[in-house]
Amino acid sequence: MVSREHKRAALYEKLQLLRSITNSHALNKTSIIVDASKYIEELKQKVERLNQDIANAQTTSSSSDQTSLPVSCPGLLVSVLEAFEDLGLDVLEARVSCADSFRLQAVGGENEEEGESIDAHAVKQAVAVAIKNWSENTENE
Repeated sequence: MVSREHKRAALYEKLQLLRSITNSHALNKTSIIVDASKYIEELKQKVERLNQDIANAQTTSSSSDQTSLPVSCPGLLVSVLEAFEDLGLDVLEARVSCADSFRLQAVGGENEEEGESIDAHAVKQAVAVAIKNWSENTENE
C-alpha cells in the first residue's frame, strides 16, 4: 500500500516538474505529456535551425576573402574590442586564442539604448574592418 502511494506521489512530482519545464498550463496527465511532446518538437526544430545557421556561417567564413593572420597578433584584440565599443556593444567577457589562427569569443550585455538591436552582419563587418585596419597598420610598421 505504501509502495503504491509512494509511486503515485513520485509520478505526480515528475509530472509537475515536466509541466514547469515545458511551461505547460495543463492540469491532467495526458495534456501535460502532449504539451511536453510539442515542446520537444519545438526544441528539435530550434536545434536544426541552429545547426543550419552554424553550417551556413562556416561555409560563408571559409569562402569569404579573409586574410590569413600571423599566429602572433599583438594589438588585434584591442582593435576588435574597439570596433565593438564603436557599435555600442558592451563586452562582458572575451576569450581569445592564437594557436592556429586568431579566434575570438565575446559575451556581451544589453545595449545601453533600449530597443536598439545590432545586426550580426553589422558586427561581422565591423570586425572585418578592424582586422583589415590592424593588418594595414602592422604592415606599415
